[in-house]
Amino acid sequence: MNGVGEDDGPSRRIGYPCPFAEPAARMPSRLPEPGADERAHSDRLLAHLRELIAAHGPLSFAQYMERCLYAPGLGYYSAGTTKFGAAGDFVTAPELGGLFARCVASALQPVLAMLGDGADFLELGGGSGAFAEAALKAFAAEGPLPRRYLILEPSADLRERQRERLAAALPAELAARVEWLDRPPEQPWRGVLFANEVIDALPTTRFAMKGGEVYEEHVVLDGEGALTRIDRPADALVAGAVRHVERDLGADLPDGYRSEILPQLPYWMQAIAGTLEAGAMLFVDYGYVRREFYLPERRDGTLMAHYRHHAHGDPLWLPGLNDLTASVDFTALAEAGNQAGFGVAAYLPQAQFLIGAGLQQAFEDAHAQAADETARYRLAQEVKRLTLPDRMGERFQAMLFARGLGALPLPAELLAADQGGRL
Repeated sequence: MNGVGEDDGPSRRIGYPCPFAEPAARMPSRLPEPGADERAHSDRLLAHLRELIAAHGPLSFAQYMERCLYAPGLGYYSAGTTKFGAAGDFVTAPELGGLFARCVASALQPVLAMLGDGADFLELGGGSGAFAEAALKAFAAEGPLPRRYLILEPSADLRERQRERLAAALPAELAARVEWLDRPPEQPWRGVLFANEVIDALPTTRFAMKGGEVYEEHVVLDGEGALTRIDRPADALVAGAVRHVERDLGADLPDGYRSEILPQLPYWMQAIAGTLEAGAMLFVDYGYVRREFYLPERRDGTLMAHYRHHAHGDPLWLPGLNDLTASVDFTALAEAGNQAGFGVAAYLPQAQFLIGAGLQQAFEDAHAQAADETARYRLAQEVKRLTLPDRMGERFQAMLFARGLGALPLPAELLAADQGGRL
């Protein structure tokens, strides 16, 4: 799970210092100074990356990003520092308060009710546990509860933080429904899969167009042992994925164009959802439909690094300390869901999704229960950040998939706001 920094949104474009990036130890301007422990942690990951490159040659950017985020004991999500909220590097919707989770629960509860007592709820990447806490309370208040609340969390550190939070915040009988998974369910199951800011955290491929050919970005070492980026001819999988985008756009990408693509997305979708035989999936993330993702003026792609609520454009700076993200091509996500056997039930901006899922009622209920004026002010600010176009309201999109349901029991207001025709 990833988030956006307070000072920069996901529409911010980065520069690409081709052919070489700045050395990893040089701090981009205006960023807070890392402490000695942080630098020591980054140095350990940097040594690991140097060993990999020395042994196996250039790392594709996707391989580099995977190591930076998920290397056991070294990657960003594997380290023990706080990632989410004011004390971390970014803020996600569940960290703002309980309104987001309550709306998601309200929208998806009818699906659980239709599927009956055996329906499970699976959250991909539990973050701090804030969403699970608020969603389970909402399910308990409105009914029905899922049989099990499953969290697929690869980070042992985050898993422990989630476990501690939910044990302290939930009644014992509610907390007992929570189970953690090491891998997607291998047996057929029924229920709901939910992922907030997960797709943007998938290790992305960076590609460039040169002389009409597709090149893939790699990370290597320069003569002084610093990380730098180079381009190499793309393999058939990456080139084929880029050519598919060009065919869909009806135009070739121009020379010098550089962006991101997820050629592995259909395989990932099948892996995480292939056994969901009946139910719905909801993905919320920042991104665009394809024709907006690959606009001519977006020549440097959407890749960003987040450090202490600052967004910057150098993914090689102090690896392991930054959250690396790229915006989502929602057309590609729809294609991956279709290939996995799901139909797109709805696609719309986050603001419209939340409004259609009962945000007004959720706000009024919370406002009436607020302890004081400070709490009421925070609720108002939460709504603004979730819905205003220049905050999360338009930058974030929601995509709903369904399979194996005789009908689609989603709120009428939500379905009426569907913008699936834009895909």
